[in-house]
Amino acid sequence: MSFTDVLFGRPLASSDERAEHIGVAAGIPIFGLDALTSAAYGPEAAMTLLIPLGLMGLDHIVPVISAILILLVIVYFSYRQTIEAYPSGGGSYTVATENLGEGAGLLAAAALMIDYILTAAVGISAGVSALTSAVPELHNHRLSICLVILAILAIVNLRGVKDTGAAFIIPTFLFVATLLTVIAVGVFRVYASHGHPVPVVIPPPPAVQTVKYLSLWLLLKTFSSGCAAMTGVEAVSNGVMAFEEPRSKKAQRALTIIVGTLIVLLFGIAWLSKAYGITAMDPEAFHYQNVISILTSAILGRGWFYYLTMGSVLLALSLSANTAFADFPRLARAISMHDYLPHVFTLRGRRLLYSHGVYALTGFTAVILILFGGVTDRLIPLYAIGAFLAFTLSQAGMVVHWMKAEKHPGRIWHMFVNGFGAVATGITLVVVLVAKFVAGAWVTALLVPLMIGIMLGVKRHYTRVKREMKDMTPLNLSNLEDPVVVIPMARWDRIAEKALRFGILMSKDLKIVHVHSDDEPVGLEADWENNVLAPIRKEGMKEPELVTIPSNYRFIINPLMDYILELESTHPGRKIAVLLPELVVRHWWENALHNQRVQLLKLLLLLKGNQRIVVVNIPWYL
Repeated sequence: MSFTDVLFGRPLASSDERAEHIGVAAGIPIFGLDALTSAAYGPEAAMTLLIPLGLMGLDHIVPVISAILILLVIVYFSYRQTIEAYPSGGGSYTVATENLGEGAGLLAAAALMIDYILTAAVGISAGVSALTSAVPELHNHRLSICLVILAILAIVNLRGVKDTGAAFIIPTFLFVATLLTVIAVGVFRVYASHGHPVPVVIPPPPAVQTVKYLSLWLLLKTFSSGCAAMTGVEAVSNGVMAFEEPRSKKAQRALTIIVGTLIVLLFGIAWLSKAYGITAMDPEAFHYQNVISILTSAILGRGWFYYLTMGSVLLALSLSANTAFADFPRLARAISMHDYLPHVFTLRGRRLLYSHGVYALTGFTAVILILFGGVTDRLIPLYAIGAFLAFTLSQAGMVVHWMKAEKHPGRIWHMFVNGFGAVATGITLVVVLVAKFVAGAWVTALLVPLMIGIMLGVKRHYTRVKREMKDMTPLNLSNLEDPVVVIPMARWDRIAEKALRFGILMSKDLKIVHVHSDDEPVGLEADWENNVLAPIRKEGMKEPELVTIPSNYRFIINPLMDYILELESTHPGRKIAVLLPELVVRHWWENALHNQRVQLLKLLLLLKGNQRIVVVNIPWYL
């Protein structure tokens, strides 16, 4: 077995696709890990905004999280209906395109692509934040750790959906089990102490209060930051096709488990933080700990279970980027099938997944992590906008879908649910955009139209190619004439001989072009008579023409290009076939030692030539 097979798994045949479908247990970590792990940073994102209020901020965190949970329930019921209506995968792009038009579809596509890139970046950076909370000595190495985790995630995902799900089941359930244990023990101790629990480890003191009361603006900013906990909810509706039959039922079941668990985690963390007097810390502080670390220490101390919990949080948060890896390639494929992204995103790799989507997501995520230093709180302001824009467009599209389904029983109720969801998420989108605009949301607001512009440019290109390539006429056999064959030749050797033999087969009008520099003592003429002309005359064949171009300044490419373009202009109506002898080496790294002029000449001929210039490679295999 090769190293590639060990690392990425053996190649799968197309007939193996059914075996790659997953059940509910595997679907939860693949499509739900991002949503579940947002419990580890969603409440903290909101609590960080309340730091200026000191201890008084704790009075507001539970109402804020409760409002977010109400919105989450609305979105949950909306997406259950989307899964039922689109069993082949009803992501925001598909729903918006089919029901609201191409413009709305592109808006959803751009928002989702940015959201998935940020999902991967935030998940990894939040996981590393959990690690540096437990081991502060690693604080200065967080970016390097982020990039290593990103590389591991990409390799795991390239092994295919089923292998990815199997690899992530244990970390997902360990994360949920440890946090639920912390919440259960914490709730028990709060009630056992009649609402006055004694922390096992005293939490860090709250920051000095600098704001006396919660203003409406601060409340909106806090709510918008906490809404980061809702990202990832759409993932299941995008990936319905990955589930086993009955797909819709199993996807809905997975979504129900994910959302139900997330509600318990979010409310439990917020409620216990208030009960234990835990506030968020400044993320730039050297001894920074995240809220999960402080809460676990306060409830269960810093024993083995603390490190198990923090380890599971680190692992799950790092792997939560897998939701983006699962959905981004599917989204890119759907967009590229409408010609708005390169067609390479429709190609399946060795493990029946859309590998180029994984490559693209890995590259973009690495750039984001490097630009923002791997700090979660710097990324959060950019985060929720794409998700809520996609939520709103999807639900609005579903309203139109139900309007068209006149014979569907209960369509009025379905319209109400999706319409209510569209209004709720639309209002939230405006709140998040306004509240987070200065803090970084303007970057997302700028990237969305930029992405749309790029996709429109790709679409224009493919439209032009299709228009030019379309030809419904029969084969045209008139005015067929042998091409003028040009063979650039530096010296007489075995590669040159192979090119000349092939050129003689192609045409009788053969021109051998040799650019002679003043630095060369002998040109091609020294071998021309004995090695070329003598055998040709012996066979009674037409002699090729040797064209020697002097080059006083040692230029090679420019004189060749000038000659070929002039030849094309003096032979109107005839093809000019340029045969390029090229050495094919055994190892990829040996390419740097050969063929540089050949590659450059080929590129220039393709760029500067026209329909009548044909480039033919003549390979010689070492």
